[in-house]
Amino acid sequence: MRNFILSFLALILLPAYMSGQVIKGKVLDQSGIGIPSAMVVAADSKTSVDTDIDGNFSINAKVGEVLKISMVGFEAVSIKATTASMTITMLESQDTALKEVVVIGYGSARKRDLTGSIVKVEGKEIADRPNTNPIVSIQGKVAGLSVVNSGQPGAEPDIRIRGTISRYQTKPLYVVDGILNDNINFINPNDIESMEVLKDPSSLAIFGVRGANGVIIITSKKAKTGKTIINFSSSLGVKSITGKPSLTNASQFKTLYDEQRVNEGASPYTSYNLFTGDTNWIDAIANNQAITSINNISISNGTDKNKFYFGAGYTEDEGLIEYEKYKKITFNINDELQISDNIKFGIGVNGYHADLPQLHSFGAALNATPIVSPLNNQGIYNQLPIEIGAAQIGNPLLDVEAKKYTQLNSEKRLVGNIFTEFKLLKDFKFRVAYLADFGFNKGRGYTPVIDIYSAETDQITPFAGNILTNVNQYNNTYQKFQQDYLLTYNKSLGSHEFTALLGYTRYSEDYSGMSGSVKQFVNGSPIPNDKRWWYVGVYPFGDPTTRVANSDQWDRSTASTLARLLYNYDSKYLINASFRRDGSSEISPKNRFQNFWSLGAAWNVQREDFMKDQTIFDALKIKASFGELGNQYSSVHYPFYPNYTTGSTAVFGESLVPAYVLAYRSNPDLQWETVTSYEAGFEMATLNNRLKFEANYYHKLTDNLLTFIDAGSEKFYTNSGQIENKGLEFSATWSDRFKDDFNYSISGNITTLNNNVKSVYTDGFQVFDGPSILTAGAPIGSFYGYQVEGVYQSYADILASPPSSLGSYGPGDLKYKDINNDGKVTADDRAVIGNPMPDFTYGFSGNIDYKNFSLSVDVQGVYGNEVYRDWGNGSTFAQFNYRTDRLNRWTGAGTSNWEPRLNDGSGYNKQNSTYMIEDGSYIRLRNIQLGYSFDSSITDKLKMQSLRLFVSAQNLYTWKHNSGFTPEAGGSPTRFGVDGGGYPLPSIATVGINVTF
Repeated sequence: MRNFILSFLALILLPAYMSGQVIKGKVLDQSGIGIPSAMVVAADSKTSVDTDIDGNFSINAKVGEVLKISMVGFEAVSIKATTASMTITMLESQDTALKEVVVIGYGSARKRDLTGSIVKVEGKEIADRPNTNPIVSIQGKVAGLSVVNSGQPGAEPDIRIRGTISRYQTKPLYVVDGILNDNINFINPNDIESMEVLKDPSSLAIFGVRGANGVIIITSKKAKTGKTIINFSSSLGVKSITGKPSLTNASQFKTLYDEQRVNEGASPYTSYNLFTGDTNWIDAIANNQAITSINNISISNGTDKNKFYFGAGYTEDEGLIEYEKYKKITFNINDELQISDNIKFGIGVNGYHADLPQLHSFGAALNATPIVSPLNNQGIYNQLPIEIGAAQIGNPLLDVEAKKYTQLNSEKRLVGNIFTEFKLLKDFKFRVAYLADFGFNKGRGYTPVIDIYSAETDQITPFAGNILTNVNQYNNTYQKFQQDYLLTYNKSLGSHEFTALLGYTRYSEDYSGMSGSVKQFVNGSPIPNDKRWWYVGVYPFGDPTTRVANSDQWDRSTASTLARLLYNYDSKYLINASFRRDGSSEISPKNRFQNFWSLGAAWNVQREDFMKDQTIFDALKIKASFGELGNQYSSVHYPFYPNYTTGSTAVFGESLVPAYVLAYRSNPDLQWETVTSYEAGFEMATLNNRLKFEANYYHKLTDNLLTFIDAGSEKFYTNSGQIENKGLEFSATWSDRFKDDFNYSISGNITTLNNNVKSVYTDGFQVFDGPSILTAGAPIGSFYGYQVEGVYQSYADILASPPSSLGSYGPGDLKYKDINNDGKVTADDRAVIGNPMPDFTYGFSGNIDYKNFSLSVDVQGVYGNEVYRDWGNGSTFAQFNYRTDRLNRWTGAGTSNWEPRLNDGSGYNKQNSTYMIEDGSYIRLRNIQLGYSFDSSITDKLKMQSLRLFVSAQNLYTWKHNSGFTPEAGGSPTRFGVDGGGYPLPSIATVGINVTF
């Protein structure tokens, strides 16, 4: 009977089935990103399917039949089925952006309940970029976030959120799956679910003494409920050097050098016959086709009871200089087990191993004279001419090639967390988490004896006078432990909603490092150039009397209590309040405990009755927050407890005994810096949520500036000084579609920044750091020196100008301005001559999806900053190569009013001055990517869920004004924007594949 019924139903349904066919398509959000788990229903047959992880679907339906697509948070879409592969874009439903859940400190919250500025970046925007550090991929995408990249493989970018607030630290706090950290090199970008950038006081105060620089929260991917998903992605990129500086060739160098010698009172160089090369040293050491390869695989499976995710990655990244290679292996495991309705248990582990590259710089290649060939005709490295730089500059190719693979450094990290979460009573949740980070770094290296040929003496000698091989070795470890105890209360009472958090957390870290070196015996055999022998205890080659060992160690800890309240009334009126009390082992016992807090409020205007009939705003939120944040960073650990240093010595009998004194005077009133911060702004959506806009004004005032005072015999730390940062942030997104298979989105942001050091210790107190200065009345890290008015054209010009006491000078030398108008040029005429901070930064992104094709373009730039050129300025100690700009030097009255005559001997033109200042503004075509997603008709045959191919170009072109490789130059809080000419930012052409099974 059962078989008869099934057969009868099959006969009835067969015609309907036969009249249909497989309809395939993809469901996207307004940014062109696939929406997983959206429901697709065929209206007539009532059959339904869910989209896969990339938004693809395949459903049996008739052509012309209406398909209804729905997803929580999006407006439902009804569209007729077509034979062609369909692309369907879903618009966010009204107020959806405010309902978005974001990760905040020690928990998560709906964005609609927040009163501050948190920017969420989805992992998909990071995963397919050819970058080993995920922060690099969001450069230009977040208002208020400054990212300065380095082209060196494995290098960490310089990151600042809303300006520089301290003398000793700029980087934000990272929070990776709950653990607080200062470095994220262990993270695989492909394993990131999302990033939240926290900028305002209402979101930062909960981090207390570590929150002032901003916070970036990174959440690792976890499995979603459903079937097992295997994803594999791979990309291969080729790097190219861009922005190569223009340097003189051999002929041009000879012309300029001989002229310079005559100007300095010497005869032209007489040994050119010994040096017949014409070498571009940048090309000589460059790796012109450096390869970057990134490969990832992940496996996830989720059920109602258990969600398991495993990801692994392998990266090889070659540098732009030969023999630099960075190798990185990562793995990530996340497992969450729902033990019962009220108990959840989870564990997460990130593992990392990296073989670090032996890094070099292009600095010597910029300075070395081009008249020398890298090798002589016997294949021996040539020494630079004795009179033209040999004492200061080595053969750049020798440094790269002859020492290749002689330093073996590696890093290992294991970062993990384990937690248990209990639901108590009806509205309480208690979470206990233990988190740890273990780092193991080691390295060993070898210094060989290298022969070098000197053409002037016709002799082969050891390079740099080194006649003994030696070995160096180091090993350091660090451990970080964190434990969190968090009680959360969630309650709705009519129109009132509360989320309250109480917590206690402890954090400790310790570091221990040892290093050593040893040389071979003076008359003994050299230590072999074989890594098996590269140990300080090498026997029988190492001379024990030359063995040197050093060690370093420190530890610190904090214990904290914290509280937060999120309250809203009828989703109209919002209040956020946070409090944290930090106790630190590193600061004075008198101020060991410090309190930090914030208060924020917001008004969702569109929810008011008087806004119900208006059609302009889909969302309108006015917000403001105020609070006090903390900064625990200083130049030394335990600034309250000075170490001892060698002082005077005394003679006791025949022994010379050193005395030890405190390195500086202790200050019992020392405390951590505090940053008083506030912001005000609004968020809005209009035109059916197609246009979204946000504007914020921010203000940060660092008080109790932690400053080291070196006044000769008096040295001490003190809390004295203020730094102010303020500015505006604007961001906007427009999303729309022309028709069903063509949609696009455009987004942009712009941030202004005004930094000012209001005071430092006492009036007139200055801290110098190379060409940079910390002084009241100027931005931190401003360039300091003389203002150039031109070039002296004649002796009459000199007589008509204020006399200079800076050294000997004559016609053709730079004319420095008498700033203080005292009738002469002295050291008192130095002033702030440049600002490394831009007036504003900006970024634009565009996405287009047409059928199976997707195109994205990212543009990023800065405007209004200066760069200090710290190369190509010559030297009073050795002769360097010339920038080709020097071909336009002064050679007589009227020939130049900017490039001075060739005369490095006196050093007069080498003063820090506006002659070294260049415009740092630039616009960069940051990324272009074209992708193609195959139809499900193909992927189904290949037993795949999805298959995507893409090509991309990163840093394709930069419009810039400076003469160095790149206008980007990071650095310390007090010295940045200084272009040492060391390393370019590469252009990378990439092809890749992403497949899901």
